[in-house]
Amino acid sequence: MQLDTITLPDDLLWINEFEWNLVEQTTERSLTGALLVQEGQLTHGRPIVLSGNGQAGWVSRLTVKNLFTLSKAVSKTMTLKLPDNRQFSVIFDRSNGAPIEAQQLMPFAYPDDSNQYLLTLRLLTVH
Repeated sequence: MQLDTITLPDDLLWINEFEWNLVEQTTERSLTGALLVQEGQLTHGRPIVLSGNGQAGWVSRLTVKNLFTLSKAVSKTMTLKLPDNRQFSVIFDRSNGAPIEAQQLMPFAYPDDSNQYLLTLRLLTVH
């Protein structure tokens, strides 16, 4: 894994792929009671949550450590490459807590870099 590119296992799922609305809408009432609707197309900020949902997408401790190191950089833009050849410019999504969650698949008191972890990664598209 290069520091400017995130390439993850093929079986890590984009669990919120169709939960984003490209059009933002606000509504309010005028003083006359008429409905005022404003709509606009969003260009960036699409959330991407990648997870194996506890069933797949296992990664090594070394991968988790590399992602954690990468997440320490402020305003770091990276390229996310998905297995279907789609690419996105992304940053870590810190708005809803930790951008990286990793739990050991098999608990060890002192895991080495090859031990497997369940991973959830939260990103936002930019550019």
